[in-house]
Amino acid sequence: NCPPGLEYLTQIDQILIHQQIELLEILTGFETNNKYEIKNTLGQRVYFAAEDTDCCTRNCCGPSRPFTLHIIDNLGHEVITLQRPLRCSSCCFPCCLQELEVQAPPGTPVGYVVQNWHACLPKFTIQDEKRMDILKITGPCVVCSCGGDINFEVKSVDETATVGRISKQWTGFLKEAFTDADNFGIIFPMDLDVKMKAVMIGACFLIVSLSFTNT
Repeated sequence: NCPPGLEYLTQIDQILIHQQIELLEILTGFETNNKYEIKNTLGQRVYFAAEDTDCCTRNCCGPSRPFTLHIIDNLGHEVITLQRPLRCSSCCFPCCLQELEVQAPPGTPVGYVVQNWHACLPKFTIQDEKRMDILKITGPCVVCSCGGDINFEVKSVDETATVGRISKQWTGFLKEAFTDADNFGIIFPMDLDVKMKAVMIGACFLIVSLSFTNT
């Protein structure tokens, strides 16, 4: 049942996501299409991810912008597509919070990441293709990096057991202060369904766009 191109994910229990620094964005301040390298723990690139949005959407909608993100393997084949529609992200609108659809291969939904309303914590639910809840994600009350990693805990549906983690990694003062190019790590159970591993990767990108995008 492994979608084509995701076979490598069945063999690993963690993955790294490194956002590429965009010189044009640093010089002009205009948000450009984000690009990422997805690597194993040895630093070898496994996938490449590229955002696909227009300039007006990126710079007018900011962190709430809709986007399509294409994840491509080293052979140039698109293996995962992330679709995020335009939604609210305010606690004042609990009926229209963020959602992301994960397709693998493109056009075939394998799961969803749904933002949950909470008064002070960033919370999300990972669902399978049938909209059944599989995992929960809970972030810190204050999403602020001051010399250390920021951890979002991945838990069982009843939230009694921690099974993984999505971490925003500290990259140093200069990089943190002058760019929004971040590094992230994802830890998941080795025997987790490969489709849910793909959805956890999608969850990381949703968290990136909501919590760590400057504009």
